[in-house]
Amino acid sequence: MSKRFLLLFGIGLWLCPALALAAESNCITCHREITPNIVKDFLSGEMGKSGSVDCASCHGSDHQSKDDAAKAKMPTEKTCQPCHQNQHDQYMSGKHMAAWIAMEAMPKTGLQPHPYIQGMKGCGGCHKIGVRDEATKAASRYGSPCDSCHTRHKFSKAEASRPEACRTCHMGFDHPQWEMWESSKHGVIYQSEGDTGRAPKCQTCHMENGDHKVMTAWGFLGLRLPEDDVEWMGYRTTILKALQVLDPDGKPTPRLEVVKAGMVARLDKDSWQKERDRMLKVCSQCHSKSYSKRNLDSADGMVKEADRLMAEAIEIVADLYKRGIIKPEAGKPAYPDVLTFYDAVTPVEQTLYVMFLEHRMRAFQGAFHMNPDYTTWYGLAEMKKDLVEIKHDAAQMIRTGK
Repeated sequence: MSKRFLLLFGIGLWLCPALALAAESNCITCHREITPNIVKDFLSGEMGKSGSVDCASCHGSDHQSKDDAAKAKMPTEKTCQPCHQNQHDQYMSGKHMAAWIAMEAMPKTGLQPHPYIQGMKGCGGCHKIGVRDEATKAASRYGSPCDSCHTRHKFSKAEASRPEACRTCHMGFDHPQWEMWESSKHGVIYQSEGDTGRAPKCQTCHMENGDHKVMTAWGFLGLRLPEDDVEWMGYRTTILKALQVLDPDGKPTPRLEVVKAGMVARLDKDSWQKERDRMLKVCSQCHSKSYSKRNLDSADGMVKEADRLMAEAIEIVADLYKRGIIKPEAGKPAYPDVLTFYDAVTPVEQTLYVMFLEHRMRAFQGAFHMNPDYTTWYGLAEMKKDLVEIKHDAAQMIRTGK
């Protein structure tokens, strides 16, 4: 090889760092044999192509051989921060950041199998998009929340911009937003035409202009305080008691602080109104402002109707506690706790939790996602069915005393 070629090649590396990466770091040379698809993904992504980022940029340089693989650091949201400060700050002020807090709010999480939560095979698999403490990160080694949407190791913006990127988590039992959107007129147009911009996708409404905050007016639980509608406030107070955010006397409990931290409800008028105004602006890009407001207002009405049915069911089960027919768990008040979910100990409470987490969610989420079928048959109709079953079971329990 001539000296002239070596000189020119050296100048090329100095002028273009991407050529240096093409020469392959030790990481890439080794992993090309061990995990070739990881290398392929990385080199096909914008970061890999640019030459500005190498494996050590995210994983550190302590790991140098097969014998010290455990020394490879797993990236966190802080790893991405220096290059993506704006997106990082938006994420840290939004609901995805708080996803792991919501996990810890569940009273029975600690009783679940370790693979289910820390092993990310159940709820943890989606809620890992939230910031986790150092102990959790070390135990799971499941990396940065950012790769929930920008999947490793390509970290593609184009991939994260597609609605399919949201599907893994926003589907199924308690939040089937994907199914609602996919079978709504918005989703049908998208599937017919592709991403032409004519039909809104998840990112259009919830991440406009690439905003990583991803907030909604109502929050996951569809609750806000205070409420000027006195009748509705009564329903809501009953639901908050069943969430054990309020005690049976209506006084705040320590769980209220977790709800605040998890941002799963709106606890002041301004935060709700801010997100409603933002959504109204988004909808008005395609529809008239009056049409958009009318649809959002009618969806609010569905939240109230779902709350009415939910409150009636909760009060029936609460009466069973008051009568002493259902005994509270040690250290807990004599009141149903819908956040125990599938760990509820009586059949009537199992029906109550399904009514809350599945059917109430579908009734009001379907309304906001423009899906009448989900609002009606998977939501409101099922809630009415649940209420009939709860009334029947409660009457039988009162009659038999057990």
